[in-house]
Amino acid sequence: MEQIYIGLISGTSFDGIDAIAIELGSRPNVLGTYYQPYSEELRQQLRRLCQGCADELQLYADLDNLLGRDFAAAANAVCDKAGLKPERIRAIGSHGQTVRHYPHDAHPNSLQIGDPNIIAELTGITTVADFRRRDMAAGGEGAPLVPAFHHAQFRSSACDRIIINIGGIANLTLLPADDNIPVNGWDSGPGNTLMNAWIFAHQHEPQDTGGQWAAQGNTNQALLNELLQDAYFHRPAPKSTGPEYFNLAWLDRFLIQHPDSAVNIQATLCELTSRSITLAIDQAIQSQAIRSEKPEIYICGGGCHNPQIMQQLHSQLSGHRLETTQALGLDPDWVEAAAFAWLAQQTLSGLPGNLPAVTGANKSVQLGGIYHA
Repeated sequence: MEQIYIGLISGTSFDGIDAIAIELGSRPNVLGTYYQPYSEELRQQLRRLCQGCADELQLYADLDNLLGRDFAAAANAVCDKAGLKPERIRAIGSHGQTVRHYPHDAHPNSLQIGDPNIIAELTGITTVADFRRRDMAAGGEGAPLVPAFHHAQFRSSACDRIIINIGGIANLTLLPADDNIPVNGWDSGPGNTLMNAWIFAHQHEPQDTGGQWAAQGNTNQALLNELLQDAYFHRPAPKSTGPEYFNLAWLDRFLIQHPDSAVNIQATLCELTSRSITLAIDQAIQSQAIRSEKPEIYICGGGCHNPQIMQQLHSQLSGHRLETTQALGLDPDWVEAAAFAWLAQQTLSGLPGNLPAVTGANKSVQLGGIYHA
């Protein structure tokens, strides 16, 4: 049977759905990609649901159905674009849209919406979804999950590597060259989520395209130093986070003592992203989670298109080889979608999809539920 899979994901930036059709073998072959943006109305509804609202149970039910249809449409669109009939697709791996992630609650939970029953029905393709909760049932945080794919795709026996994904939240994966050292990784903190929320609040734009607004401001160093003292940045791994924690309510606590112009706050939030990533890399090297003092660093996710973030990372990580994952053969915009296609393959093969050293689970487990076509 052909090993062609579709990967679907919408991240914590709430921007839209990434869809990839990929043939998974010794060397993955991307057959097609498709991006379906969310409408501003849908973004607003998702923000309401994530923040909590009076009608949230009804809103959850409505959006779960709506996003199931949207994810199915994205899967059908990428098939059309790649010239693939549904019967050639082994399965869809759908991450869905995260609306809750509370790994440290008394009853840990993580909720992704986008009904996989609807996806399977409207595409005619077996769908694997709900990847996070089995890891949580095994004592893990349910995130990050993409390091297992990074390990399969990007690990080298010749050099230590770090893969950094900058989405709404930023995460890093440590890939030691030495097989005796376990792969590790965690969420380093905010990626684009605070910058997106801030520019939306002040300019009603969904994102700071190209970092242009941040480039017009100046970093408030006192504010940045206070933000970086937050306990999350110094907590040992395993750890994961989301916009439930890093949001404007979190930021407002610091702005009381450090008010500034909106544009300078945006510049500060941009540097918070790069500095928290650099801090996480320094912590990894100091703890010898990775042995090389100058590991190769590869960036993926939407943040790689922000020149401000990339310039800051180049400056803060001078001496490192720093490129996007394009240098490793996979377009940085499609790494996460490809990861969930690969996780679907793991599930259907009866293989584990988590890395306990990353998520904190007590064992490796098969992830996701299977919804047959």
